[in-house]
Amino acid sequence: MKRNATPQEKRPGSRKLVLGISLAVAATVIAVVAASPGLRSAAPPASAMAAAPAASSARAPLAARESDFDFGTISMAAGKVSHRFWIRNESGGPLRIQRIFTSCMCTTASLVKSARLVGTYGMPGHGPLPPVNQTLNPEEAAYLDVVFDPAAHGPAGLGPTARVVTIEHAAGTPVKLAFTANVRP
Repeated sequence: MKRNATPQEKRPGSRKLVLGISLAVAATVIAVVAASPGLRSAAPPASAMAAAPAASSARAPLAARESDFDFGTISMAAGKVSHRFWIRNESGGPLRIQRIFTSCMCTTASLVKSARLVGTYGMPGHGPLPPVNQTLNPEEAAYLDVVFDPAAHGPAGLGPTARVVTIEHAAGTPVKLAFTANVRP
């Protein structure tokens, strides 16, 4: 006795289509969860940083887990926002961090090493900018808490914004950590 074919059997490509749609939905869910604000501010333990691969493939002496961050749309009225950038000495020897500075007075960066606040740094020319003079041992991690004040420029600061934090060290090319935001009233 011959049975009738199911709708899926009548269309041989439908399984591939369903699988493709399922994968696309899963990828979207993962992207949304990874970008959620609650996860952005969570700080991984130092042991997780030690196990994480370097962000750059060329093994720069000072590596950042990420070099760019997008705050998305933020409210000027809601106040300051912050993000934590993890860095690690990949050089194989002690690495001296000499200076940290920001590209604008609306941004500050605080270096935290071994659970101790080393200092807070801003834009050159806007107050004292002391040298950092901190050494990271091989594979030692630290982080920078970067704070952006969207109200610092008043109404002129509305719209797309991009800022950079620069870390100068004794082993060569400075590390640049960038962030963007779309500032609304």
